[in-house]
Amino acid sequence: MKEKLHIFHINDLHSHFENWSKIISFIDFKRNHYLEKGRSVLVFDGGDHVDRFHPLSEATDGKGNIALLNDLHIDGHVIGNNEGITLSHEALDNLYNEAKFPVLVDNLFYPDGSSPSWTNSFKVFTLENGVKVGVFGLTTYYPLFYEALKWKIEDPYSRIEEVLNKLESLCDMIVFLSHLGISDDEWLAEKYPQIDVIIGAHTHHVLQSGKRVNGVLLTGAGKFGQYVGEIEITLDLQINKIVEKHAQLYSMDKWEHENERSNKQIDRLIEQSEQVLNQPITFLEEELSLDWFKPSPFTTLLAKSIKDWCNGEISMVNAGIILEPLPKGEITKKDIHRLCPHPINPCNVWIKGNQLKEVILQASSKRMENFVLKGLGFRGKVMGQMIYDGLTFEAEELEDGERHVKEIWVDGIPLDHDRTYKVSTVDMFTLGPLYPELSHGTKKQYFMPELLRDLIEWELKK
Repeated sequence: MKEKLHIFHINDLHSHFENWSKIISFIDFKRNHYLEKGRSVLVFDGGDHVDRFHPLSEATDGKGNIALLNDLHIDGHVIGNNEGITLSHEALDNLYNEAKFPVLVDNLFYPDGSSPSWTNSFKVFTLENGVKVGVFGLTTYYPLFYEALKWKIEDPYSRIEEVLNKLESLCDMIVFLSHLGISDDEWLAEKYPQIDVIIGAHTHHVLQSGKRVNGVLLTGAGKFGQYVGEIEITLDLQINKIVEKHAQLYSMDKWEHENERSNKQIDRLIEQSEQVLNQPITFLEEELSLDWFKPSPFTTLLAKSIKDWCNGEISMVNAGIILEPLPKGEITKKDIHRLCPHPINPCNVWIKGNQLKEVILQASSKRMENFVLKGLGFRGKVMGQMIYDGLTFEAEELEDGERHVKEIWVDGIPLDHDRTYKVSTVDMFTLGPLYPELSHGTKKQYFMPELLRDLIEWELKK
């Protein structure tokens, strides 16, 4: 006798609620349809549902997102890096107080090695037909960030064998909620064929019909609620084994129905968030003007605040990180959040003078100033000019519009190529390929949970 299990999944919503009502409507419709046929249904979220770029998530410390996930009636969720490292320790520790679903993450601990009460290493779902489905989750490994927030994150590669050994003795099939990215998913599928399905996230990959690696079915539903994924599992109940598995994605742009209850819930949460963020911060006698392609009062203030907060020798930040000027008059938390919505933290990086010169040369190019960046926490449009505090340089304009950096001074002293400098900057420069010299600095120090907008508020209050 054969029966079917249907698994629906979303991932990396990043607080883009434009399609949320459609997602609720679609999954409710499909779930009811299959349940009427006597089939089993499970629903999972792959993490990064919270993103503090949205006022709803900012004002509620992500708890508004959890209310929305409750309304979807999901069966499990793995935290992403946005839940894990953009909230304070206390905010994450209380994020799931009202959750009506298990949080499946096997590699997050308190500093003493104990597990938070709100996490589960795995969960075994027993279907009506008696089949046992084991589901576990692992999240991305950012040890320096988690350590700064007083969490202990363990390498997911070091955890997976132990949890798989447990599940193999308990379950008929294994599902892995992975917030690790497609490359890790592929590698793990090659090494652990006992996993039946990997529900992927983090790298926002879109796998329209899934991808098979070593017999493991990999899935990924993009980002921002563009798609809902469905996995159809055919089970042979005589041997309690999977005989078929298929994956497909449904575009929410093509789904015309919305859930009115969900729309009202989002409107109510946004209204409550507005009340929280309308808290006054200060009063400006004149506008803080902004220019993405040359120094301006607002970006100069930000560079100063980073240098002062991090106690660096110099600071550097791209002007495009500020989205709008700050008007004169009363300034609220909502204003600061609107013009600096990024979940980006300040940090210190120690690099040698010759490396610092390479960063300055690269940052001074028109290509970098006009670079359209997506990801790494950046929620703006273009990088803009690099703004410095404590560092000046002389540049020659070339015929092609580029600049040739000739002389560099740190606090009025010529740059020493062999000396190590303490550079205060933003964490996104240390995470990816934008500036290799910064990402490979000899030492890094992250300031958590302060975001750039917290530094702006701090500087304005001064």
